[in-house]
Amino acid sequence: MNEGLDHVVHEVNGELIVRFSKEPDPAGIEREARLLAAVAAVSPVPVPSPVFVLAERGYLGYFKVPGVPLLELPRDLRSAQVVDTLAGVLAALRAAPVARWAGLAEVDVLPLAEWLGEAVSTYAAVADHVPATHRGAVEAFLAARPPDDVEDVVFSHNDLGVEHVLVDPASGAVTGIIDWSDAAFADPAYDLGLLYRDLGPAALPLIDEPLRDRAAFYARCKLLEDLAYGVESGRAAYAENAYAAMNWLFTRAGDRSGR
Repeated sequence: MNEGLDHVVHEVNGELIVRFSKEPDPAGIEREARLLAAVAAVSPVPVPSPVFVLAERGYLGYFKVPGVPLLELPRDLRSAQVVDTLAGVLAALRAAPVARWAGLAEVDVLPLAEWLGEAVSTYAAVADHVPATHRGAVEAFLAARPPDDVEDVVFSHNDLGVEHVLVDPASGAVTGIIDWSDAAFADPAYDLGLLYRDLGPAALPLIDEPLRDRAAFYARCKLLEDLAYGVESGRAAYAENAYAAMNWLFTRAGDRSGR
């Protein structure tokens, strides 16, 4: 069994994944099953393919996508090969006609001032776990004005962290992307920010110049969130991922660009 922020996941006979939503939304689960079929038709890598849906109970079942979450593997597997593959996935999603996602995805955008306020609260809860060498940069970031809000949205996975990217441990090749439950029309900088947090400066070529400030902003906010989750839940991989990312996200006070 694996447990995340929103779901509990069980593996059955090594081939079937049954996911239970902690807060079931029957209509949302049925919509997600249809969305997965739409994504599978355009994605260059495998995604979960539902074989049964018990929406009223919060269950979604699908055949196991091969691979291991990149979060659980050595950091040297977070390679240029991974970056290139994920670039292809993002390009395929954005090239698909908007009509493909009609009725399947909503707009999910919050003012960046709200993101910053949440990050301030999160930091207050985990400040003692932030190394002293990074606290000044973290606090300078939290005291600064956020970037301007997004104007245009695109269809996105909307939670494209390395916990949802599966790879072959031997070759390092991406074998699939899981957990599309948050997919939405969102700020294009958001998923890029998660990749910047998790893959480091190697992800910067994915991020067009106009998006870099917002991508780095999201990366820093989500780093603090993952640190809090890792500390509170005992999921060491999340905390370790956050600590590693501090080395490129919180190195120079007041610099949000990551360059």
